[in-house]
Amino acid sequence: MDHVLRGLAENPALPSDLVDRLVTIADEDIAVSLAGRADLTRAQAVALVSRVEKIAARLAERGLLTAADIDPAAQPHAAFALLTEGAGRPEWARLFAVDPDADCRERLAACPGLPPDVAETLAADIDIRVVAELALRTTADMAARLAEHPHAEVRRAVAVNEATPPAVLAALLTGEGMSPARRCLVCDRKETPFVHDPYCPEPDCELPSDASCDGSHESTVHDMRQLALRNPATPTAAAVGFAGHPSTLLRWELAERTDLPPEVYERLVDSPEPVVRATLAENPAIGDRLIYRLAADPGHDVRRRLAHNPRVPLEVLTRLAGTVRIGSTLLPRIATATPAEAGELAASRNPVVRMLVAERRDLPAEIRDALAADPDAKVIKSIAPHPGLSEARLRAMVDRHGVRVLARVARNPDVSPALLEDLVRHRPPVQKVFREVARHPNATARALSACLRDQRARPIAAGHPALPPEVVVELLADDDREVVEAAAANPSLPLTVMSALVSSHSPGDGYSTGAR
Repeated sequence: MDHVLRGLAENPALPSDLVDRLVTIADEDIAVSLAGRADLTRAQAVALVSRVEKIAARLAERGLLTAADIDPAAQPHAAFALLTEGAGRPEWARLFAVDPDADCRERLAACPGLPPDVAETLAADIDIRVVAELALRTTADMAARLAEHPHAEVRRAVAVNEATPPAVLAALLTGEGMSPARRCLVCDRKETPFVHDPYCPEPDCELPSDASCDGSHESTVHDMRQLALRNPATPTAAAVGFAGHPSTLLRWELAERTDLPPEVYERLVDSPEPVVRATLAENPAIGDRLIYRLAADPGHDVRRRLAHNPRVPLEVLTRLAGTVRIGSTLLPRIATATPAEAGELAASRNPVVRMLVAERRDLPAEIRDALAADPDAKVIKSIAPHPGLSEARLRAMVDRHGVRVLARVARNPDVSPALLEDLVRHRPPVQKVFREVARHPNATARALSACLRDQRARPIAAGHPALPPEVVVELLADDDREVVEAAAANPSLPLTVMSALVSSHSPGDGYSTGAR
């Protein structure tokens, strides 16, 4: 990999004529960087894909390629990229549908909006992988047909498809009104009855560790039910019957659903497995009665997940803050608290509660400033990045709490250049401060110079546009390839140097002043 050229390919200040020249010498790594440029033209994209076809998917996603630009016979990767975006031609799909390579047909089956005749061809494919791939995303009518496919793997894929008619999903889930499957991947490969050894010694075995088949294809059927329960199109009436199922995995999926009657959640809360109760605890559809019950659950993860429930009452959340480790994260219920509620939380006697509300970044000025004067360091760490804090308040935080809050102060979007310089000079130093300052838009050349002396901050600082051009040029000779690439991508790199680098570089050549 040529790190100088890859960095240049990402440089937003690189002129269009130099982009053109990079396109003509691009390898796959450079092409990836070029494909992400906001100013890449359609003509450059077409030239790039003609040189590095594998980049077509990225370019197609951005709308920089059209069907007129591609020859499917010579550029199948590019043709597939356009088909995946729904921008390919029907005749391409027909060509690939009869390709002798099953991988090619499977890839086609994953494309949206296939012509009906192509879908029919793929539905009749002799390779089950192709049919199953089609079933994952096909239309409702085709999904209903494939639900009756004799192979359980295809039915399993139909259970994933949200376009599958609800009645069909219900039948897949319960088995009612549907003939049993005749084959599965397990009995395709192994003599039944078979139970897969989870420590299977066969190096090329592709069966899941829990695969089994006694003729009823039980592991695949179980997977199909799990996926159907996960599918939001599956009718509630069909799903509720699994509340008492012996399978933990099925009840786990059921606990995620938000469309169940209250009595079903009441049954699930009695599950002996903490993972089921923890999933239920975070479900916004459960009522207050269950919330209060789960708040007293012996499982730590259950109570922690309850704290993330967007409907948890603040009274419960306040109690949970004293019993579980939540960390410095913005909880959904805190994020939606009214100004009055936020004020009450900020005045709590529990510093953890004050820390949680301090994670918001839209607090009224009076609440924000009150929290900025909090005596507890963990509250200060949470409020320090809040926009609008004055330099005096930020400096007061540093003076009072020192190394515990430096990195969070450095993250504040309004921190002054002068304070950033003071933070990198602090003794004892805090390594994370250098990384925060290195990526801060207000960082000065003096502050960045200190960041360059820190090994982990150096690659970040090397890309900062506030670095003097002569320093950026020197960094092109750095021993660290990440630093070289960042320096080459720095918009402060002089145009004359950019031009010289493009002229003197091509994949495989040396570069006299830097690492490759």
